[in-house]
Amino acid sequence: MADKSKPAAPTAKDIEADLAASRERLASTIDELAFRAQPKEIARRGAEGAKLKVNDLTRTPTGELETDKIGYAVGGIGAVSLLLGLLRRARS
Repeated sequence: MADKSKPAAPTAKDIEADLAASRERLASTIDELAFRAQPKEIARRGAEGAKLKVNDLTRTPTGELETDKIGYAVGGIGAVSLLLGLLRRARS
């Protein structure tokens, strides 16, 4: 017959070690969340994301500039600016 003995119950020392390890993990997680919530860090991540997005939109997979896309964007910005200027002038 196989011995179906129960595993040994954890000792007080084992439980204290587990609690200390849990406290350390929790403290580390709280520190990381506090860092991520800082306005400077949020702004830095936003700026980095915007740079990556612009880079993806204006460059080919080989890294060359896509001048046609840049031209369309500049033309679009110019058209919107012209439209806004005309609307301002019409209101005056």
